[in-house]
Amino acid sequence: MAEIASQKETEAMLERMLTRLALTDDSKLEAVLGKLLPYAISSLSNSIPSTRQKVMEMLTHINRRVKDQPAIHLPVLDLWKLYQSADSPMVKNFSIVYIEMAFDRLHMEEKINFAPELLNGLSKLPGQHQDILLRIVAQAMECHSNQIDEAVAAKYRKINVAEECHLLLGFCLQTMLYQPPSSNTEGMTCSAGLSIVQTRRITGKYPLKGEKLSGRKLGILNVIESMNLAPERVYPLYITASIDSQESVTRKGEELLKRKAASANLEDNALINHLFSLFQGTASEERIPAEERITPASPALQARLMSVFSHSVQAANLFPATLRCIFHCIYGNGTNSRLKYAGMEFTVWVFKHASMEQLKLMGPVILSGILKFLDGQVAAESDVYSRELRAFSYQAIGQLAQRAPQLFRGNVEMAVRLFQALKEVDPSSRSTVQEAVNSLATAYKDCNELVSKGLEALLLENSQVVESEARFCAVRWATTLYGLDHCPSRFICMLGAADTKLDIREMALEGLFPQKQVDRTVNQSSQSVPDNYPPLKEILDYISKYQPQVLEVSEIGERKPLFPPKMYVAMIRFLQICYEAECHQASLSARGDSPQHADSVILLCLLLEHAMAYEGSVELHATASKGLLNVASWHPQMIASRYAERLPWLRQFLGHIDSDTRESISRLLGITCSALSTSSASVLIQELCSTFKVLNKGRFEDSHGAICATGYVVSQCMTGMPSVGRELLETSVMVLVDTIKSQTLPLAGAAAEALGHVGLRGRLTDFGQDYQFHNSCQPAEMEPLTKGIHEVKPSMEEVSGNLSNDGFVSSLIERMKELLGSNDIKVVQKVVIAFGHICHGDTSLRLMDMALDALFSLSRSKVEDVLFSAGEALAFVWGGVPVTADEILKSGYTSLSTSSNYLTGEIAPHRFIDSTVVETEVVRNDRAKAREKITKKLFDDLLYSNRKEERCTGSVWLLSLTTYCGQHPNIQELLPAIQEAFSHLLAEQNELTQEMASRGMSIVYDLGNSHTKSELVQALVSTLTGTAKRKQVVKLTEDSEVFEEGSIGERPGGEKLSTYKELCSLATDMGQPDLIYKFMDLANYQASLNYKRGAAFGFSKIAKQAGDALKPHLHTLVPKLVRYQYDPDKNIREAMENIWRSLMADPKKTIDEFFDDIIVDLLTQSGSRLWRSRESSCLALSDLLQGRKFDQVGKYLERVWITAFRAMDDIKESVRNAGDSLCRAATSLSLRLCDTSLTERSDASAAMAIVLPFMLSNGIMSKVATVQKVSINLVMKFAKAAGDAIRPHLPELVFCMLESLSSLEDQRLNYAELHAESVGIQKEKFENLRIAVAKDSPMWETLDLCLKHVDPPTLELLVPRLVQLVRSGVGLNTRVGVARFISFLVQNVGSDIKPFINSLVKVLFPAVEREKSSAAKKAFAAACGGLLKYAGSAQAQKMIEDSIALYTSVGDKGTQVASAILLKTFSQQAADVVKGYHTIVLPVVFMARFDDEKEVSSLFEEVWEENSSSESVTLQLYLPEIVAVLCDTMLSSSWASKKKSAKAVIMLAETLGESLAPFVQDLLKFLVKEVPGRIWEGKEVVLDATAAICQACHRAISGDDPVGPDILVTLVSSACTKKKKSYCEAAFRNLEKIIKAFGKPEFCNMVLPFLLESCTQNSSGKVDHGGSSLDGSSAGPFGSM
Repeated sequence: MAEIASQKETEAMLERMLTRLALTDDSKLEAVLGKLLPYAISSLSNSIPSTRQKVMEMLTHINRRVKDQPAIHLPVLDLWKLYQSADSPMVKNFSIVYIEMAFDRLHMEEKINFAPELLNGLSKLPGQHQDILLRIVAQAMECHSNQIDEAVAAKYRKINVAEECHLLLGFCLQTMLYQPPSSNTEGMTCSAGLSIVQTRRITGKYPLKGEKLSGRKLGILNVIESMNLAPERVYPLYITASIDSQESVTRKGEELLKRKAASANLEDNALINHLFSLFQGTASEERIPAEERITPASPALQARLMSVFSHSVQAANLFPATLRCIFHCIYGNGTNSRLKYAGMEFTVWVFKHASMEQLKLMGPVILSGILKFLDGQVAAESDVYSRELRAFSYQAIGQLAQRAPQLFRGNVEMAVRLFQALKEVDPSSRSTVQEAVNSLATAYKDCNELVSKGLEALLLENSQVVESEARFCAVRWATTLYGLDHCPSRFICMLGAADTKLDIREMALEGLFPQKQVDRTVNQSSQSVPDNYPPLKEILDYISKYQPQVLEVSEIGERKPLFPPKMYVAMIRFLQICYEAECHQASLSARGDSPQHADSVILLCLLLEHAMAYEGSVELHATASKGLLNVASWHPQMIASRYAERLPWLRQFLGHIDSDTRESISRLLGITCSALSTSSASVLIQELCSTFKVLNKGRFEDSHGAICATGYVVSQCMTGMPSVGRELLETSVMVLVDTIKSQTLPLAGAAAEALGHVGLRGRLTDFGQDYQFHNSCQPAEMEPLTKGIHEVKPSMEEVSGNLSNDGFVSSLIERMKELLGSNDIKVVQKVVIAFGHICHGDTSLRLMDMALDALFSLSRSKVEDVLFSAGEALAFVWGGVPVTADEILKSGYTSLSTSSNYLTGEIAPHRFIDSTVVETEVVRNDRAKAREKITKKLFDDLLYSNRKEERCTGSVWLLSLTTYCGQHPNIQELLPAIQEAFSHLLAEQNELTQEMASRGMSIVYDLGNSHTKSELVQALVSTLTGTAKRKQVVKLTEDSEVFEEGSIGERPGGEKLSTYKELCSLATDMGQPDLIYKFMDLANYQASLNYKRGAAFGFSKIAKQAGDALKPHLHTLVPKLVRYQYDPDKNIREAMENIWRSLMADPKKTIDEFFDDIIVDLLTQSGSRLWRSRESSCLALSDLLQGRKFDQVGKYLERVWITAFRAMDDIKESVRNAGDSLCRAATSLSLRLCDTSLTERSDASAAMAIVLPFMLSNGIMSKVATVQKVSINLVMKFAKAAGDAIRPHLPELVFCMLESLSSLEDQRLNYAELHAESVGIQKEKFENLRIAVAKDSPMWETLDLCLKHVDPPTLELLVPRLVQLVRSGVGLNTRVGVARFISFLVQNVGSDIKPFINSLVKVLFPAVEREKSSAAKKAFAAACGGLLKYAGSAQAQKMIEDSIALYTSVGDKGTQVASAILLKTFSQQAADVVKGYHTIVLPVVFMARFDDEKEVSSLFEEVWEENSSSESVTLQLYLPEIVAVLCDTMLSSSWASKKKSAKAVIMLAETLGESLAPFVQDLLKFLVKEVPGRIWEGKEVVLDATAAICQACHRAISGDDPVGPDILVTLVSSACTKKKKSYCEAAFRNLEKIIKAFGKPEFCNMVLPFLLESCTQNSSGKVDHGGSSLDGSSAGPFGSM
């Protein structure tokens, strides 16, 4: 029964509520709904149908009433609470419906604040409710389309439940994907990337479009950005926004993508899966209901996602999503060119980065798809996208071939296909296809024989096509797939060597001659000769198969070569290497007897012979002839026999236009001569000699070739094979001798060379001993020769005399010596070498003496090649050269000096080889004498000569002897002297001399024993470290060159200054003989530099071999090497770098190991008197300091800065530049060491304790502007970076910065200030300008930074320094700066300043008082004002009283201004404090407003305005105190004080009127006393004050004392009798005011007689009261009389 009663009561209440609701006006409906609606909805929890029906009626009524009235708000908060607390589903459903309705009616601010609350617990709600709430939140986010408030953003950030964030992000992403449907769309459609269900979820009842949709998306982006979620979570949202149709959304999305999501991990599996699902959707999955199937993303978004996938390795390994994605892009519905392009790009990425497991699954499928795509394309399509797609397809195939070669290795179809494509595709795409073809090559590595055969044919075909790309790939495949021993591929390289394209030629040559084997010459030992070249027979057979004409014999006059010349050259070079390799590998007997090898040699000769065809190039002929000579050097008998029968073919090339070809053919002819019969050889010699005889004026080439051939043929005949008559040989020699003198220089040189070749085989002095030319006894075979000779020489007697033994030798030497003076360098070289060859075979003393004299005549030659040749000749004379006559005559040998490169090659001493000549006792003695002569010439004349060119010659010759004859016993004995000589030559200025000396040191080290090596290392180390002394001194003569010409300028007349004589002359002319010693000191210094440079060159070579011998010297050597690597001299720098590279395997480790030694040496040398030492030390330090830690450099840090600052002020510009570099390095190091975020706090504090005090004391206070600037900037950076570590240094830092404000100011401003007023600039304005400039300076910026780090402990040290600076600081900027710093300091530390207020006030108050600058005065006053705020009551009272006293005490204008400024500042900064002292402040301020000084009065006027809201009210409030002060001041002896008091009384009277009545008697008492008596300047104001009081308080005056007005009238009347005109006029004027004020008629009787008397006096001229207003027209009460 109780439940029924309760139910009835509920229904009755609902009925009453419905009735009340119906009767409520719309204007009051909102308030009623606030109570009724939540209750009504909560009643739905009742299961009674009647109750629910009543509620539904009520809700229906509410809906109808509020539907069209959006201004009526619903109780959304109460509804939300009801929703959260309700258990009934029905209540929840209706609550959320009305929440949605209520939310639309909220104000924007309410929406913004309420929306985040709806997300709490969202994940626990039913799905439909989640959608509604998310739509509500999204609607609220529209309000944030421009920006989001931080408070609101904080609410969103509190949503930290993963499920709720996931729901919000998902909804936001779907909203971002949503695009409004087009106007012609019928039915329900969904946007790309969404399902129909999701579209309904986003839109609700009404579709979103236009600005509403873009605003919502922008709001979503701003809110999500403010939530600071992980980049991986927001990446899909931002990338979707970046392709939106609205530009504003796209722009915002791009910005967030770059700024917030750029760091997203694209290898995150969840992110990539999410992006793949976004790309593909679920439209293809039939198991999902149609309305829930998600469509694929839009093409624009898909293309954007593809670019993401192409940067993610994880995306390449998500099979099968990866596969679907690729096929969708290439073959999917709705795909476009852009997607196809992206799909192919992703395919390449997949092939490159997919794991092998994934690739095995996807590779074949994707490859088949690509091939299908290519088959469907037309190769000639002109569409850009189509071409690029094809290119990407081929690129993908290339990538797949690299990763999965097994897919291609089984057949050549893919290779054929790609090579064909390379020839067919558009030229613009060929580079991509070419890259794919090159990539495919690796797939065919190690393929089977059948595939290899197919590839060989394919490559050979494509190596000769028109398209250069195909030829390139063919050669590339040949070099990649096959080794050097593969004949078909090497033949393809030979074809490529003649290609028109440079890159193809280079690749082909690399395939034939790999770079790693370039340095392996054919003369190397068998262990070094490469063995991976093909057998000679195989490669020759392949070539002959390709060109069968190779097997045919070359005929005389053959015109065309069988192959292109460049191809032929490369082919010959390759075959020569194969031949050399085969010869080295075969034993000597096998090589000679093997039929197969012999056949190969014959075939090689045939190929070389065909290369000599007439139309072949010069290079081809030279290469082929050298090849034939090389074959002959290995098989002399075989070649001699072959060409003995083909002499005409061989001789046709003696007249070849190329000298190298003629030389090679001549040697071949000499070798061939050994197989000729005696008669054939004799005929050959006769024919050759007849070709170049004197009267035969044939072609030069023919003559030259004949001369060369004669030398080689005669030298061969002298061996006895073949045996030719001595007479013929002697005659041939005579013809050659005659040719030397009679023919042109080139032929004469060739003849001398030929004689040298003859001399290698025997003694030339044996010729001509008993030989006489007689016509009757001349052999028939000599007639052609003697005929020519007789025609040249007039008589046989002359000939006979010249051909005697001594005469012959002398004539020969003299003729050859004449050629040494030729300008033709090559001729001179040939003659010089000929001297050596002749002396090699003929050791007669006289011959060697004459030859040596001729060679020594070249000692002053400046031609390097001549010197090298002469050195070689001396080696032949010395004996024991490392060559034999056969090597010289029967191989491609040229000369020792050219085959061993002095300047760039590594010279190794040759193996000692005994001379081929059997030495008898006489021969040995002659050799010994020749060696002694050479030694004496070198060591006594050349090496220590005072002429630099002779020293250069000596260095070259000594090096030649040491190199080529190093193992000779005599050379071994001379090693100490040689070492000393080379050491001496290291100091030479001439680079060649120095280079020879340094290389000579290396050779000596190789040749010497352990003791010699140790001494040499010690000497070089001493030289480099500067402790060595030169043992032998070069004696100066007057012509000795001390300096290089032009190195120290010229004399005034333009004469050069270089020799000792010229320097002495200059010193004498200048009257300073001692100047010569300075010149010599400078020269010695230059020599020491050269000495170090030369020693470095030699040391770099020795260091490689010295090894452990150098370890004891490293502590001394390493610091020097480090410094010398930065020497200004390029040569020294390069030399030291060579040593460094040779010695130090790990330079970084070495520097770390010897760091202390290095830095100490550098710091020491930075103060050297030598500028190059200072410069190199600074540069080395700047590099050495990079990246160092405090424990390494801490103890050197101050010295580093001292060095840097000293260098920055150096006298030499280059040192200053090096100092700047060191300063930058030290700055970077110091900042890093002092930065607590980069260095441990303890180290940072220690570094700061070193650097900062130094900067403050030595840097900023320096007189060098650049040092000051650097120091200030560094200190400022310290303040920024050091953090709290700077606190211990704040007192000194602040003090220094404040002082620097003035000390570092431009001093020109002081001068400008002195003259500012003269040009119309006010001083105060100029001061403000200076202060403004200082405020923008780095010093003030540093002070601002310092303020941030001040704490109470720091104040204890800082305040005394500030006090000191206030007392003693000079300069406007410093004084203003310290005052302002104190002001800012007080603001920052607040109440922590209390303990220091007394000490600060004690110095600040006097500063305000005595400061003359108004700007400084105001600054100090401002500091006092800041302190007043935190002062105690006693302190505050004293400060205020002292400030007032500055005005009230007797003082000047400055103290009064100070008082006004202080009081004004106090009022502004500590108004609350000053308010308590208004009773003592305002009276004085009020009186001071009337001071005579306009500046003072205006300042106090400002103070009054600061402290008074209304003047009358303020005056009434503090009237007693003001009157008391005015009365006291009236009693002052100062007339100015009386005057301003009177003015103040006037103001009181005018402002207060009758309110002044209580104090009128006191004021009149003092005024009346002042009226009589002495008249002082401005006393008129007393009368004015009296009149003003009478006018204002006339009733009070009359009431207090009836006779008072009479007294006042009488008193003022008496003043009218004063003689001072202005005072008298004032008295009359004020008398009128008083009479008018009181208005008593009886005053007429009092003043009328006086006035009449005055008028009478005036008319008589005795008294002039001009200006009196007491006339008939303005007599006031007297006007009626």
